[in-house]
Amino acid sequence: MNNSNSIFNRAKKVIPGGVNSPVRAFGAVGIDPIFVKSALGSKIYDVDGNEYIDYICSWGPLIFGHSKKEFISGVEEIMMRGTSYGLPTEIEVSMAELIVDAYPSIDMVRMVSSGTEATMSAIRLARGYTKKNKIIKFEGCYHGHSDSLLVKSGSGTLTYFEPTSLGVPSKVVEDTLVAKYNDIESVKKLIEMYGDDIATVIVEPVAGNMGVVAPDIKFMKELRRITEDNNILLIFDEVITGFRVSYGGAQEVLGIKPDITCLGKIIGGGLPVGAYGGRKEIMELVSPLGGVYQAGTLSGNPLAMHMGYKTLKALKNDKSLYTKIENLAIYFENELNRIIQDLKAPLTVTRFKGMLCIFFIDNEIKSYDDVKGSDLKSYAEFFRKMLKEGVILPPAQFEGLFLSDAHTKEDVETTIVKMEKVLRKMY
Repeated sequence: MNNSNSIFNRAKKVIPGGVNSPVRAFGAVGIDPIFVKSALGSKIYDVDGNEYIDYICSWGPLIFGHSKKEFISGVEEIMMRGTSYGLPTEIEVSMAELIVDAYPSIDMVRMVSSGTEATMSAIRLARGYTKKNKIIKFEGCYHGHSDSLLVKSGSGTLTYFEPTSLGVPSKVVEDTLVAKYNDIESVKKLIEMYGDDIATVIVEPVAGNMGVVAPDIKFMKELRRITEDNNILLIFDEVITGFRVSYGGAQEVLGIKPDITCLGKIIGGGLPVGAYGGRKEIMELVSPLGGVYQAGTLSGNPLAMHMGYKTLKALKNDKSLYTKIENLAIYFENELNRIIQDLKAPLTVTRFKGMLCIFFIDNEIKSYDDVKGSDLKSYAEFFRKMLKEGVILPPAQFEGLFLSDAHTKEDVETTIVKMEKVLRKMY
């Protein structure tokens, strides 16, 4: 028994499933998880001394890679002054100013401690502003684990075949309507049926929790038009894509301004964080200015704000980083497609900017229906073999691969060589 196995056995006695988030259990890939000892740059090191090229990147936040020295040294300095006050700090204001400057759709922003809090609060705000109850979400899109959004979700709920969680009362979700991603007719049908009582449509502008599924630009533009025409607020959940696919997020790439934007991950630089923001007249309804209540002991805590500020300033000062990461992702995609075509293997690679996914299914990927037939056993085998080769991929078919500024062409070349070796054994 290795050290990871031993720690996992201990963990299962005191933590449900042995982990604090389901995907970490490696249940979908049929092995016990590795336990991490440290990480640096593009590499992760486990408690047994193994090194891995990391394509999880903490599920997206680490756009500069692990343990960037100049960011971490600043956190140590902040900690010496205090870790949390329960009172406002200037760094919260500086962070908010950076976000507002980066996103033309955001006039004001409120910090929270997680992406789930951001989407939950945004839904409450949309209902308070419109004085309507129903919401529309999309199959396979994941917006955290608040009750009203755990309906036909993605991420771990899709991996573990629990698209609607136990413990969510039917009365809570009866106001949650579900449409098909990239299918505008399914949205129009719901608006025709319930339009007078629909407060908001929430969408991942780039679906990142049923694998990476790129948006149809016509779908997104029509979604913006019909929500405006029907006085329905449009929420972009950019917890994953915010500051990752471009400095101004997916909305900058798509040229669409939502009414409310949810952020997370990168804006904390690897520390717990979330945020939601939008037009001034909407955000002024948030307490203490208005009647929509939301609060949090650690909202805007100085450690996360410092890491986030350092990260966003670095991104703002060198936006060429986005081109570098995208070019590396394109190289990854092209090389992997070359292998797939050579082997005639039933795989499909999807990509949006620097986000990738390897689906074990041979068809065009546009929606939840297109991904749910993926060969999960083959993906699990692929994951296990790649792990032995020193490459860690997402331990679930329906999660994306993330590249960072720390990844080098040599990292990707090494990964491709190992992928070809593994796939030739499989096909």
